[in-house]
Parts: sequence; structure tokens; C-alpha cells
Amino acid sequence: MADTLVLRGTMRGHTDVVTAIATPIDNSDRIVSSSRDKSVLVWKLTKDAASAGGDAAYGVPQRRLTGHSHFVQDVVLSSDGQFALSDRVGLARPHHQALEHPGRVQVHHPGRRRSHQLGQLRALLPSTYQPLIVSGSWDRTVKVWNLTNCKLRCTLTGHAGYVNTVAVSPDGSLCASGGKDGVTLLWDLAEGKRLYSLDAGAIIHALCFSPNRYWLCAATQDSVKIWDLESKSIVQDLKPETPTSKNQMLYCTSLSWSIDGSTLFTGYTDGTIRVWKVNPY
Repeated sequence: MADTLVLRGTMRGHTDVVTAIATPIDNSDRIVSSSRDKSVLVWKLTKDAASAGGDAAYGVPQRRLTGHSHFVQDVVLSSDGQFALSDRVGLARPHHQALEHPGRVQVHHPGRRRSHQLGQLRALLPSTYQPLIVSGSWDRTVKVWNLTNCKLRCTLTGHAGYVNTVAVSPDGSLCASGGKDGVTLLWDLAEGKRLYSLDAGAIIHALCFSPNRYWLCAATQDSVKIWDLESKSIVQDLKPETPTSKNQMLYCTSLSWSIDGSTLFTGYTDGTIRVWKVNPY
């Protein structure tokens, strides 16, 4: 049988939608997350501890970073794990720099804090092996930028709705994009052309490639879908427990793999991070 993902535990600390999760490249026991509750949480992964409610608590909040005046839309870790960069939803007038988008970014580090204006993109991900930045936009396009001179390299079109998210494959050759139309488009970054599409059947909020399997994961309005890119088929559909409130829409809004590909962290609208482990066969 193929590898499968099983729910390993939960991480509770945010009071609103989890917008992004960042995992360290050294696979240490610390991750960070951002939320619409205007904060960034630094987590200590306890893995085998039990919460007061009896369910498995995979991690506990170690520190809450505040300072944003609005929703925190994204967070990333520096390569040495010492800095967390967070970006809020901008409400101010546009200030054009770099890739010419409005927004404010804060850099968090123990003992000091700095902030400056930077481009706000709907989704952004640097390519590891090429000096490129890929962005997705409300104008339904994906743009590939040259990081060395911040100039536009190409514009990729094909989405029928706004683009929520982009992801770059571990080897830097592929880009995946998704959003309102519920379709994931796969792009060849070297050629700047579309390869094929994968239908998720619901709004796509986040995408990420597995670091060690030919999988693409999509956080959709219905579930977390795991595609095998060789067969171009869904190999697993991850759904959490049914919410207790009928008025609560529970769905995944962010996701990130551990660097070794053994653990998938998924952030939800209820402020909870649900942790899935690969169960090999």
C-alpha cells in the first residue's frame, strides 16, 4: 500500500484563522504561525504531551509576537531560524517599492524590532534554486520576477478567478497556483508555460509540495487534498472532526511540511493547527 497521512495531534493558541505556518530547515522542535488574531506564535513541539482536554497536543505556544495592527497574512523563517518575517494585510495608501505593491512588513528578533514598507503580494514564494520570485494576484495572473533586478520575467495566465496561493517545487522546476476557480495549474518555470491542471472542486487557499515525495497538497474549502503528480490523481482527502457548531465553517487555510517530509502542519479557520504524520507501508 502507498504511504498515508494520519492525524497525530493538534496545536491550540490562536483565536482566529491561521494564515501561515513556517517550519525550520534544520527540522528542530520549533515552528511559527501567523493569524488573523494579529499575532505570530512561536511553538515548541512537544509531540507526545497531552492537553487538558485529553486530545494529543503536538505543540504548545512558547511566545506570542505582537505589533501588527491588522490581520497577519504571512510569516517565514530565516535560514538560521533566528528571524521571523511577518506581513500584514495593508490598509494604507500604496507605497511603491521593489515589485510595486503596497504593504508593511515587520522583522521579529529577540530584543529588537524593525519595520519597513515592502511589496504586498497576494502570494509569494522565492524559488530555492533560481533567483526568482513567483507571485499570484487578484488579477488572475501569476508573475515570475527576476530577483537580481526585480524585473518581470513573464506573466502566466489561465486562471478564471483570483489567485490565492503559489508554491514552487523543491527542485525549483515547477510552480503550482490556485485560488477562486478551484483549479490548480502546474507551470514549467524554465519555459514559462502551463503543463497541466488539477481540479480541486473548491476554492484553494494554500498549496505546498512535499519535500521528499511527488505530492502536491492543497488546502481547499472542502478538505486538504493530496495529489500524486505522477498519476495526477488524489491519493488522500484529509478532513478533521466535524465542528460542534453548525454555524462554523471549518476548513484549512494554510499548510506546511516539515523539512524531512514526515509531518504536515495544517492551519484552520478555528485557529487550530492540526498535525498529520506520514504512515509508511
